[in-house]
This record gives sequence, structure tokens and C-alpha cells, in this order.
Amino acid sequence: MTSPLSAAIKLSSILAPVRAAAVVKADAYGLGAEQVAKALYAKGCKQFFVAVFGEAAKLRPTLPCDAEIFVLNGLQPGDETACAASDIIPVVNSLEQWRQWADAASHRKRTLPAVLQFDTGMSRLGIPPEERSALADALEQEDSVEILFIMSHLASADDKDSEQNGEQLGEMIRIADAFPGFDISFANSGGVFLGYAFHGELARPGIALYGGASSAGGDNAMEPVVRLDVAVVQTRTVSAGTKVGYGGIHVTHQETRLATIAAGYADGLPRSLSDRGAVCYQGTRLPIVGRVSMDSTIIDITALPEGTLTLGSLVEVLGQHQTLEDVARAAGTISYEILTSLGDRYHRQYD
Repeated sequence: MTSPLSAAIKLSSILAPVRAAAVVKADAYGLGAEQVAKALYAKGCKQFFVAVFGEAAKLRPTLPCDAEIFVLNGLQPGDETACAASDIIPVVNSLEQWRQWADAASHRKRTLPAVLQFDTGMSRLGIPPEERSALADALEQEDSVEILFIMSHLASADDKDSEQNGEQLGEMIRIADAFPGFDISFANSGGVFLGYAFHGELARPGIALYGGASSAGGDNAMEPVVRLDVAVVQTRTVSAGTKVGYGGIHVTHQETRLATIAAGYADGLPRSLSDRGAVCYQGTRLPIVGRVSMDSTIIDITALPEGTLTLGSLVEVLGQHQTLEDVARAAGTISYEILTSLGDRYHRQYD
């Protein structure tokens, strides 16, 4: 396995001379925001993005004061004072959020930094087209907020052939012309690989930083970052016709050797992996049989020589032989969901 550091170095080399920030929302996609952010800061990363103010407030004391922490969802009413006091930077997504932050700056009698996010066609977050004119007027009249840069988010960057990418780029260019003089942040993980026109001055890789594929189909440009091994709790041999797991949905067709491993859907193994997914042992695929339980999962180990797995043996859920994308595909979901669902009962080791 590599690490987010190795991934960050590779992404930075692709983006150079454009700067690369780190998206560490959702506890750094489930891997530990404090540990990941500290390691990246030590290698020169100074900009970090989280989703909500609570994440920023938790991360702020762990990083030096020159690290910039941006809140992608902006602020809920009442969070402005704490945000300003902690030197956290909101991403403004609406005229209402702008007015609340400008009022906070006026009340504190100091200039406060912010980022303006514009909706370029995703209809999720960002200042909508109908508010742009009023915002432009407000910027001319109010000087208590310092705009660090403007940004938007790509909706289809995981599909290099999507027409929406070009449509959003065109809209971002029009916005930059209407709000001149500001740097642009546009590329997410997929955007990094769409080419220089999408990079802006500050890219915001997320899933690619954690080894996930940034585009659907084709080879993953990033190397795996996460390895997940789970211990065997028990092994047994059952005869043909034995029901396995809750509801007895799996019935053995022959004498079968089974192992129960110490992880289930409470640990981030989706229940949809029931009778579909697998784990690996030294390259051998071991199918999941029956339903994934809350705290345990049953696997078929018949393909291994008898006695290979015993109490405490480790099997690979994520790693060299089974990628995030492999597990996500089997579960009928995306790699983001697999990664961010990993529970806190795992022992975590950082290289």
C-alpha cells in the first residue's frame, strides 16, 4: 500500500504549477482527518476542505495557524462568531450566507475572509444565477469581507466524455469574467485528470487522495492507499444442505468449510454484500455466504487447504487483491460510500 502522502505527491506533480488542497471531510473519507491533515501539512499542504463547521472546529486545534480550513457547506445561522474566532473560512453558497458573514465582520469591526461558490449546473450548492447580480452589488458596497477565491464543483468529472464538463467549464469562465480579479478553484479529483483548463489556481482532490478511482471505468490512475484486514473468529465444516446466516438464505450444496470474520455492517461492510461479495486470502477469493450481520460475516473457505485459517487469522477485505472499486461494485454502490462507512472498531495503523 501507498499512503495519502504518496497520492498527494502524484497529484501535485500532475497539477504543477497549480496548487493542490486536500479534502478531509467525513474524517478524511473515514481514514482520520487529524492524522491525514497533519501528515499533509508537514509536506507543504496548507489548504484543507471540510463539509461542515463542526468538522472544521475539531480540526483547527490540530493544525498550525497558517493552515487554512474551508467549510464547503458554509455556515448555519449562529456559527459565525465561533467561525470568526477560530480563523475558519466559510464557503459562501448564497446571498443569505454572504449577508450573515458580512454582518459578522461588521459586528467584529474587522475584515473576515470567505470563498464564493457558484452553481455552474449541479444544482446542489453555490450561488444560483439569479443571485449573481445582487451579490456583485453587495461586493461593491461592502468591504468587510475579503474574497480569497471563487469556486464551483464539477458534477460529472468522473466521466471524461460527459458534455456537462464542458458546459460547466464554460459557465465558470463566464462567472470569472463577471467577477474579475479572483483566483479560481474548480477541479475535484476527476477534474484533475480532465486537463489544465479545469485546474484553476487551486484544485481540491478528495477520493483520489485516498487511492480511489477518480473516473468510472478504465484503470485507476492512483495506487491503493487503504488496506483492511479482518480477523477470523471461528471456523467450521458443515454438510450439504446446511443453512447459513440469518434467514437461512444460503444453503450449502456440498460439504463446505466456513469461517466467521469479526466485521459486519456496523463496521462498514454493506449488507448488500450478502451472498455477493468476497474477501481474499493471499490472492484466493473467498465468497461471502449468507447475510452480512451487524458484527460478523460468514465466508466460504473451502478453496483453501484445510487448517489454513484458524482463530485470529487475517483475511483481506481491501488491499492488493481487492480494491475499493471491487467491493463497491459487488455492493452496488460507489467507493466513496465504502471508504466513509468504515467503522471505528478497527485498529488503525498509519505508515
